This record gives sequence, C-alpha cells and structure tokens, in this order.
Amino acid sequence: MTDPRGVTLSLLARRSAGATICPSEVARAIAPDWRGAMPDVHAAIDALVRDRLVRLSWKVKPLAMRSGPYRIGRPGDE
Repeated sequence: MTDPRGVTLSLLARRSAGATICPSEVARAIAPDWRGAMPDVHAAIDALVRDRLVRLSWKVKPLAMRSGPYRIGRPGDE
C-alpha cells in the first residue's frame, strides 16, 4: 500500500485552487480494496489536519476535525 499522507498531498497539488478531494479518492489511489484502506486514509488525514497541511469541509462549511462525511482541501484555499 502506498502512503496515504503523500498521496493526499499529491492529489491536492494537482487540483486547482479551492478544489477539494474525497477521502475515497485517496483510498482508491493507494489500494485495490479501497474500502479496506479507509481506516489508514482517515488516520493520515487526521495527522495532516493536526499538522495544518490540509483543511476539512462539508458542503462548503469548514470542519475543525473529521466527523462524518468530509472533503479535503489545501489550507488557505477557502
């Protein structure tokens, strides 16, 4: 399995300013069994949020932490 943290940052770097990605996109990029990869993706996202390397949102509203459905974006791209 590829590193979900690095894949998340790479996917975001390829998106336009303000664009977000779904955690399942990260999981699909790192493992054939993407559903089985979701716990690793969530853990990586939690660490990226803690390090302030990504921001979370849902339906355009910012989220302080992962809870329920969420989208991942670059900080400052609100």
